[in-house]
Amino acid sequence: MPAMSAITVIKRNPAGEETWRYQGVLTSREGNAIHLEAPFNAKDTPFMGIIIKNGDLFIETYYIDRWYNIFQIHDRDDGTLKGWYCNIGKPAVYESDEVISYIDLALDLWIDPGGKQTVMDRDEFQALELDEDTRAQALTALRELQALFSKIAKQPREKKTRG
Repeated sequence: MPAMSAITVIKRNPAGEETWRYQGVLTSREGNAIHLEAPFNAKDTPFMGIIIKNGDLFIETYYIDRWYNIFQIHDRDDGTLKGWYCNIGKPAVYESDEVISYIDLALDLWIDPGGKQTVMDRDEFQALELDEDTRAQALTALRELQALFSKIAKQPREKKTRG
């Protein structure tokens, strides 16, 4: 899979059903991780005190061996970092050279640029019918992300624009 090639991302629910599909551009692939950039492809959405705008740049990292993915979100107009959105889910799967997918387990972590963390959708996660191992893996992933971002979220960030 060459860098700077088109890639499709498919988000699936715990039953494996597709819930969202979008296109991105692969920027690199290294070992267990795939990095891509994708513009936000929905209407402007108020979220956690900001507006995620159509066209905002999402710098996304998916892992084939970790129970989460990480989206770093930058403003479409000036490249300012808006925050990080982390999905707790089963490890990413390469369905083909041009398609990756993951199963979303509802639990999310939002980190604002100042490092404040907010766990989201706990009730939705608790309501899922998951086996004990899957639930434990998801909660471990949440703790890993919280520890990771307690260290890096406060570091200065550069503005980012597409390309």
